[in-house]
Amino acid sequence: MSPLRLAFMGTPDFAVPALTALLDAGHSVACVYSQPPRPAGRGHQIRPSPVQACAEARGVPVRTPKSLRNPTESAAFAALELDLAVVAAYGLILPRPILDAPRLGCLNIHGSLLPRWRGAAPIHRAILAGDPQTGITIMQMDAGLDTGAMLSAAAVPIGPDSTFAELHDQLAALGAHLIVDAVAGVAAGTLPAVPQPEDGVTYAAKLTKDEGLLDWTRSAPTLHRQIRALNPWPGTGFDAAGERIKVLSAVIAPAPSPGTAPGTLIDSALTIATGDGGALRLTRVQRPGKAPVDGGALLRGFALPVGAVITPGT
Repeated sequence: MSPLRLAFMGTPDFAVPALTALLDAGHSVACVYSQPPRPAGRGHQIRPSPVQACAEARGVPVRTPKSLRNPTESAAFAALELDLAVVAAYGLILPRPILDAPRLGCLNIHGSLLPRWRGAAPIHRAILAGDPQTGITIMQMDAGLDTGAMLSAAAVPIGPDSTFAELHDQLAALGAHLIVDAVAGVAAGTLPAVPQPEDGVTYAAKLTKDEGLLDWTRSAPTLHRQIRALNPWPGTGFDAAGERIKVLSAVIAPAPSPGTAPGTLIDSALTIATGDGGALRLTRVQRPGKAPVDGGALLRGFALPVGAVITPGT
């Protein structure tokens, strides 16, 4: 297959393996589009996105417009005379003039098995919902929200202890593999596009900070999924003694005595009763401004006695 002239449009770490794979496959990436540099880290210094940093290291031109909706940006994109554009977690809506500019259209690397979990946070939502699997779908882009026809897909199991970070890295690598094959198939005209089924559509709404608060009246499996899905952002935690304690990891523990109130601290290992009559042991936690420690270590330096009931704001 002859190399194609591509644009790559992506921003976070998730998209970097795909950009690298396309470059390594010999395609000519005429330009990379990414979100503008933003403050990051403790010093809030302006930093380029991971995709921008990768592209610049490989000598690929980068554009970081705040929007693609103005005619100037559309004209600049059309002037690239692209065969194809590849999109992965870019973060900007592609208007019709952008979608129509490449000769073979625009392909998207989406982190779910469409039509389940269209939208902004598919990996997190799959874990939160207790799905047994997720995956990558390569789709043709249209004007809808992840509604385009599917070109290829592959599944990844979600284990009982799978975390967002683990699935993120698995899916990023899988997406890089699938997109190289999809680009070749589209160029050769050998990869049929299959419309998404109308049944099974769900939407992965953006995450909010409020979703990180642990409510001990919920079940232990639900809380366990919440902790696995929402770290590092927005992070999960609970309020105790006037502090917000971050919870970085946990395991489901043996059930306490019948009738134990949800939120009760059961033992010195930081095991907390849950609303289903079960319990969750917090294995890695962090106080504000402190280093992460195991649950038992937190209690040795914190005024939270066994038998206390933890409720929001306590």
